[in-house]
Amino acid sequence: MDHYVVAGNPVEHSQSPFIHAEFARQAGQAMEYGRVLWPLTGFEDSLRALVASGARGCNITVPFKFEAARVANRLSERAALAQAANVLSFDAEGWRGDNTDGVGLVRDIEHNAGVLLRDKRVLLIGAGGAAAGVLGPLLRAQPAEVVVANRTLERAQALVDRHRSVAVGSLLRACALERCGEGFDVVVNGTASSLQGGAIPVPDAALRPGSLALDMMYGPAAQGFLAWAAKHGATGRDGLGMLVEQAGAAFELWRGVRPDTAPVLAAVRERMVQARS
Repeated sequence: MDHYVVAGNPVEHSQSPFIHAEFARQAGQAMEYGRVLWPLTGFEDSLRALVASGARGCNITVPFKFEAARVANRLSERAALAQAANVLSFDAEGWRGDNTDGVGLVRDIEHNAGVLLRDKRVLLIGAGGAAAGVLGPLLRAQPAEVVVANRTLERAQALVDRHRSVAVGSLLRACALERCGEGFDVVVNGTASSLQGGAIPVPDAALRPGSLALDMMYGPAAQGFLAWAAKHGATGRDGLGMLVEQAGAAFELWRGVRPDTAPVLAAVRERMVQARS
């Protein structure tokens, strides 16, 4: 039976094992999927041990996405642009890195939330591995504007500069968190502020009534961001849909089968509701 895992730190909250088990059951695939907590240092050693155990691939989560791209000997176009990988595949040719975060986010926004990104004004908060993975696909959805806001302006500017070639027809700029602008149609939080229980990283004016405010985190970690969105008349959305959609894209990379994500998203939401009751 083929073996896969999600690796990160922290990782105990991850719903990925349940999601991939549902995909495997749906597609009749013989595979198992677990989670592993890796130390914050020695990423490549941890990865080599996983490969030696016979694993066929892994999902990479916080905080290892940049490291995953650096150690892969082959990168997909989108992972190379992001310089971050959330999917690794192991075969006779070595380690291949890909990034399905962005396609997962865009699919969740447009298909699950029903918000078309074309001609919208989008604020992306953060310039770390999560934000880097989604900027390219966001731009390819042809919004009118994408603003990347980050605590360290230089890091946001570097991310923006790297994506100029795919910003066709979209205004793309970087800014500091407190100077991000006002009244965005879509606000995406790609920072770890929710996971760390931190304050909302941008001013309230970034939202307008009717905005979509999506936190890439899900479960209890996202509740502060969702409450902030509701307070200002925006529609809050957590990252569970993005998680399921990026997992569906990863499953297709590994197994050659595109799963039906809608029933799995419904099942994992119900599972989380029951866990809280």
